[in-house]
Amino acid sequence: MKQNMPKKIHIIGSIGSGKTTLAKKLSTQLEIPCFELDNVVRKRLDTGDIKRTPEERDEYLKRIINSDKWITEGVHHKWIAPCLQDAEVIIFLDTKLSVRKFRIIKRFIRQKLGLETANYKPTLKIILNLYKYDTIFEYHSKPEILKKLRSYDNKLIHFKSDMEITNYLKMTDIP
Repeated sequence: MKQNMPKKIHIIGSIGSGKTTLAKKLSTQLEIPCFELDNVVRKRLDTGDIKRTPEERDEYLKRIINSDKWITEGVHHKWIAPCLQDAEVIIFLDTKLSVRKFRIIKRFIRQKLGLETANYKPTLKIILNLYKYDTIFEYHSKPEILKKLRSYDNKLIHFKSDMEITNYLKMTDIP
């Protein structure tokens, strides 16, 4: 890993914004472990997910951010202050709502065909909920997140398109 590359990165955005894709790419290229915040909230068991208590969740998150290098990614914004404070770079993926909705459908089809794994069973109810959550994000959560991120302008990168991400990665020599 190059000397000037960040070792602690937080990626935030809505469902279908590209968080996981970007996090995995950065994780591979920078050799930094990546953590999905959904997996911090829930214990993934063969018998089904169990939601962690807020105390368990916060302790798990504390272990992650106390490590030397990490990438965290998720839509969560109410309990992630430690990520925002300790991150060297915060990336907000502000992909268009129409693009995200298309990606939700594409992911659903890929999961139904067995081409992509999921932490949940892809059902019509799930896709409708994802659409609902995505709309709630656009009109309610996003303004809250943007307000919260103002305190971190010195380390915030705000991307609105895949092209902006690609250009940034080229400028920073991340293949």
